[in-house]
Amino acid sequence: MKTWFITGASRGFGRVWAEAALERGDRVAAAARDVSRLDGLVDAHGDRVLPLSLDVTDRSAVFAAVQRSVETFGRVDVVVNNAGYGLFGMIEETTEDQARRQLETNVFGALWVTQAVLPVLRAQRAGHILQVSSIGGIGAFPTLGLYNASKWALEGLSEALAAELAPLGPKVTILEPGPFDTDWAGDSAEHTEPLDAYEPVRAARRAGASARTPADPAVTANVILQLVDTDHPPLRLFLGPYPYPIAEKLYAERLATWNEWRRLAEQAAPGPETASA
Repeated sequence: MKTWFITGASRGFGRVWAEAALERGDRVAAAARDVSRLDGLVDAHGDRVLPLSLDVTDRSAVFAAVQRSVETFGRVDVVVNNAGYGLFGMIEETTEDQARRQLETNVFGALWVTQAVLPVLRAQRAGHILQVSSIGGIGAFPTLGLYNASKWALEGLSEALAAELAPLGPKVTILEPGPFDTDWAGDSAEHTEPLDAYEPVRAARRAGASARTPADPAVTANVILQLVDTDHPPLRLFLGPYPYPIAEKLYAERLATWNEWRRLAEQAAPGPETASA
């Protein structure tokens, strides 16, 4: 039996993975802004569910929620930083408040949860942190600049975290889903006030989105269960086949550009006098 701590557990990936864990007999501390949305889990699984009302941007509340989980279940084996949302709009259109809210939730929320659980995981010398990023965490796309920024930050934080934890026991995996039918672009999403100048860019993005059929997040449940049961999990894992051609193209282009401009880049090397000094 594993014990999970899942943020954003009321819908989307968080709900799917909470249900999958509970159905196989695990225990789940399920955190959500609207705790009433967790009633179905409690009704179905009783005291193996700990419903927690939580705003992940409140650091003190996060630490209290983790402490309550440990007091209730005795340990934490799997931590899922799933709480987050999409901010849609151009960089120029984004207000300061919108930018700060995006980073407060998607970056700082995950950071607070991570910091709260680390003393527990270190004491256990075991545990697995799943950071829900996106294909937008390795590539940036028009209309999603601040969302991309939040996920790139999460990726950097998590890669460093994995290296810091390597000798201590706990593991980290960054999940990078393609398009799934979650609430990421639905009711929880936020939108900027559009500027007419960017309408061609927006129209192109709409056309591309209409050509994609988001997958049912339920198909990821067994993948996540297998992932948390492996002894040597990967640092990064795509969810679904969609990200592969995008990632392959992005990295091929990056390598080509770095190599094309290598002669200029290497001019920024120390000369003999600088090196000897």
